[in-house]
Amino acid sequence: MSGRRALVIGATGLTGRNTAEHLARAGWAVTGLSRRNAMESEGVRHASADILDPDSVLRVAREVRATHLFYCTWSRRNTEAENIVVNGTMLRNVLDAAGSTGTLEHVCLVTGLKHYLGPFEAYARNPARPPFRESQPRLDHENFYYTQEDILWEAADRFGFGWSVHRPHTVIGYTLGNAMNMGVTLAVYGTIARETGIPFVFPGSPEQYEGTTDITDARLLAEHLAWAATTPAARNEAFNVTNGDTFQWREMWKVVASGLGVEAAPYPGHPTPLDGRMDDAAVIWRRIAERERLVEPDVDRLVSWWHTDSDLGRTVETYADMAKSRQAGFTRVQDSSRSFLDLFDRLRKERVIPSEVRPS
Repeated sequence: MSGRRALVIGATGLTGRNTAEHLARAGWAVTGLSRRNAMESEGVRHASADILDPDSVLRVAREVRATHLFYCTWSRRNTEAENIVVNGTMLRNVLDAAGSTGTLEHVCLVTGLKHYLGPFEAYARNPARPPFRESQPRLDHENFYYTQEDILWEAADRFGFGWSVHRPHTVIGYTLGNAMNMGVTLAVYGTIARETGIPFVFPGSPEQYEGTTDITDARLLAEHLAWAATTPAARNEAFNVTNGDTFQWREMWKVVASGLGVEAAPYPGHPTPLDGRMDDAAVIWRRIAERERLVEPDVDRLVSWWHTDSDLGRTVETYADMAKSRQAGFTRVQDSSRSFLDLFDRLRKERVIPSEVRPS
């Protein structure tokens, strides 16, 4: 692996961190790029750049001379039109910089199942029918994922590198400070429920509670990215990436509750969103964190109430087909129950949540 030089864009995020760590363990030379915070992981070198600034990212690209690029970041704006401009510009800057070095062999672009569900402002209004397959056409909505694909394909033609697009479902895994981290959000919710005695009730829709769904373990996604970047059969292809099993939240909620040491409350038959219901979370969490000596007392740096509500509040079933990856040779699967339970174990080990919560 000594000849493989990876540049991971968004290395402090949920997908980027797990990807960088996986590549480093596999013997790659890994540089993790983020705008501010350095990533403290063994074997991962940190580089700082603002990818909205072409000169900033060009400096890093010329220094690293990456053979493989893993694009694992995005920036949310108020409208999809703004998302298209900003996220398209960031990707274009990165590809222009890395491609100009002449060393780039493959680019992995991480998007998601909003490819099939639509952007936030038209979310699940006229979605594709599950199970989602890569052969399904684009929806009739503006979507920055589509713009990014078009930019990737144009750059690949211009610079001569291979590409792959990866469409995970909700990603479950370890990182902090990420705006789309359902696993950590549920861990905080369960901890607060144990502390205060509030019901640990599933906050989402009946369709999600009773229907079929799936998730993507960040560790499996990292393996999928590394596989696609180095496998000829995956070159110039788009892939769904999920754990390979499906479940209903009515059963998984019991697993999540048990893993957090709290009782699963009866489902009331309608959504009870966390955003709004957890208005007192900041004060409660600071009290827990100070008493238990946790690493992060600011709950807003851990949770994404709005995004978890969005995921769990869908009024349509959402699950993806993995046959294309299987046929190309990626056969790794992940037990989704263990995705949650392993995450909770690591959060305890890292002192993000307490090993035991004592009611006040």
